[in-house]
Amino acid sequence: MRGTFSFQAMVAGLLSAFVGFASSFIIILQGLAAVGASQAEAASGLIALSIAMGLAGIYFSLRFRLPISIVWSTPGAALLATTGTIEGGFAATVGAFLATGVLIILVGLWRPLGRWVEAIPRPLASAMLAGVLLTFCLAPIRAVAEDATLALPIIAAWAIMWKISRLYAVPAALLVTTCIVVWTTDLSVLNGISLWPEMILVTPTFTVSAMIGIALPLFIVTMASQNIPGIAVLHANDYRPGAGPIITGTGIFTLAAAPFGGHAVNLAAITAAMCAGKDAHPDPARRYWAAVVAGAGYVVFGLLAGAITAFFTAAPAFLIAAVAGLALLGAFASALSAAMAEPDDQIAVAITFLVTASGLSFGGIGSAFWGLVAGLGMYALTRRWRRGA
Repeated sequence: MRGTFSFQAMVAGLLSAFVGFASSFIIILQGLAAVGASQAEAASGLIALSIAMGLAGIYFSLRFRLPISIVWSTPGAALLATTGTIEGGFAATVGAFLATGVLIILVGLWRPLGRWVEAIPRPLASAMLAGVLLTFCLAPIRAVAEDATLALPIIAAWAIMWKISRLYAVPAALLVTTCIVVWTTDLSVLNGISLWPEMILVTPTFTVSAMIGIALPLFIVTMASQNIPGIAVLHANDYRPGAGPIITGTGIFTLAAAPFGGHAVNLAAITAAMCAGKDAHPDPARRYWAAVVAGAGYVVFGLLAGAITAFFTAAPAFLIAAVAGLALLGAFASALSAAMAEPDDQIAVAITFLVTASGLSFGGIGSAFWGLVAGLGMYALTRRWRRGA
């Protein structure tokens, strides 16, 4: 019977959940910690995001009978890591998370806002993302300088598995890292720390600097690098869902996760292909079960997030940063390639990239916003010159 559950779809869904969680949860923890979250608050954010994206994936897949995978915004977490603590602390950051959810909802409900987002030149949006990711991607190099005997095995595992199967490269590096942590770290520091999932409600505050420095760049990065490509992946596999209700829904789930420290949930791009492709099931009508199982897997991982956070917080910070950098190398390469696709825009692209990567903070607003502003200014100027010529 068409649409019934299948073992093949279950395996694809479990694999998608494992790859999606293992490949980037460290980036989530680092991003939340960078903007002022305590270990308990970062764990709460990870739990909230995992449960929100799991329930969202289950809901949308069952409602539309389509393989709609929902995940957290990995580029958004990388953005947080480069932004750092803002005035007002984590409470102001949570206020920005709520504003991001509202903006995502408005995109789904009000099409003109979506067109404005799409009107941002793709090379500049990609350059901003590449600038955000640069600091992360330098971490494996710094880790080698810190302790080559520990860092090089992790990098070697990633490189070898990247050659064999790219999907398993980061999980392989994570496995080696886990073994190294167990071998080299005194895990007695975990004694007395609660390993059970604990949700911490953060009372938000709303500041202008948080809205401009976090909410706006987080919204743009999430839409440009996650939601729009996620719709494209579904289209490439001959699924044509209405984008508006799904994007609105991701905004609603973002609002639900935000008070507990979750920054944003959105359509999946890479792992979406695992649930929407032929490997999930030969029959397109039965592939949605893969996304349902993936959603259930994310919920389970979320319930384990407290223990996972405690374990990796006890690990050497430079090793965790190295794994995060390896996880983002592919995204960095893709962003850099897309940024340089138009020769006429390369100066504007270079300005966007350099200002974003500089870590410049002015008026309490982070470098991602200023990078995009500077790039758009140069883009408009050079385009006007070319029209005048």
